[in-house]
Amino acid sequence: MPQRRIGFLAYDGMTALDLTGPLEVFHSANLCLGGEPAYDFVVLGTTGKTIAAESGLRIAPHTSLARAPRLDTIVVPGGMGLRDPKICAPISAWLISRARTTRRLASVCTGIYAFGGTGLLDGRRATTHWRFAADVALRFPEIRLEADAIFLRDGAFYSSAGVTAGIDLALALVEEDHGAQIALATARELVVYLKRAGGQMQFSEPLQFQTRSTDRFADLATWMVRNLRKDLSVETLAARAGLGARHFSRRFKVVFGLPPANYVEKLRLDEARRRLPVQRQTVESVAWSVGYASADAFRRAFERQFGIAPNAYRKRFIES
Repeated sequence: MPQRRIGFLAYDGMTALDLTGPLEVFHSANLCLGGEPAYDFVVLGTTGKTIAAESGLRIAPHTSLARAPRLDTIVVPGGMGLRDPKICAPISAWLISRARTTRRLASVCTGIYAFGGTGLLDGRRATTHWRFAADVALRFPEIRLEADAIFLRDGAFYSSAGVTAGIDLALALVEEDHGAQIALATARELVVYLKRAGGQMQFSEPLQFQTRSTDRFADLATWMVRNLRKDLSVETLAARAGLGARHFSRRFKVVFGLPPANYVEKLRLDEARRRLPVQRQTVESVAWSVGYASADAFRRAFERQFGIAPNAYRKRFIES
């Protein structure tokens, strides 16, 4: 098994988790694979001196950009430091010099700023942290920015949304190299709640639910997602919220803009959309897993909601 060397950039004002999260994924993949390590890591500083992350964490790079060895993959973390031209310019120049000889180049969160002025992403699909999407689009209009995605690939270039999305991206890179089972084993090793596929929304429906929730509804979204196969009738949900069914329905619609039954269907279909890209799952098994009694009912509901049949959606998603 060939060993792949991953280069992680480090600079003053970086977000520490943008580096340590993906690095831990590759380290955990080594553990899951056993034998000789499949990945080697090198942390590259702009000068080789100790750097200070945004949080104050001190990181000592292994070497400098000028002395960097040949790399299979480059990962550029985000952070406020890249909005400083004095820090960003030498990193961008180095990326241009390495682009042709590197198999994969990835930005995590606002790491996209290092790529923005290089021209490497011009005409390519990319994403970033939702809070900086408008600024990135304004500064680098040639990038085909998709602000909602968790992570994206376009050729040799990869980009992800904020912070923990870098873990999702790193798991996808492990899956490219060693298959789905090793990626899933790595996710379990890291106690990741869900190995998310790219191209999906940064904000899940449960997170949006929780953001808008009142105290009485605060834990309801999490419970619903964990119990999609169970009875999610108004009576069941109202009982969990400690309210009468009619009062619950009125309050629910005021807060969330949909009657409970419509919201449950939306939640089930959104979760089904996340599960469909798992190739070993059938449409029938996905339908059952999110609470539909029949595959036909699921197909009708899915097409009504998204305007495409489940099989066609999965094919388009996998091929992208």
